[in-house]
Amino acid sequence: MKQSDLMSGATAEDFKKWEDDSKTCAESQLYHIINDCKNARDAMRGWNPPKENYYADQAFTYQDELNRRIKLNSC
Repeated sequence: MKQSDLMSGATAEDFKKWEDDSKTCAESQLYHIINDCKNARDAMRGWNPPKENYYADQAFTYQDELNRRIKLNSC
């Protein structure tokens, strides 16, 4: 297995899909999705590095939307 295979995660299409979806989610849904992704990431750690990275990417994408909303609401 190549090093690049170990580090692969989400594709550009995945990020676009998640970004679009995150904008339609309620804040409570974002928290739920982020926690699910983190749990999935942790379950894959040491077992399936590409999936671990995939779920980390997904969590970060939804976290970005949540952080954007928190920042907008604090201004």
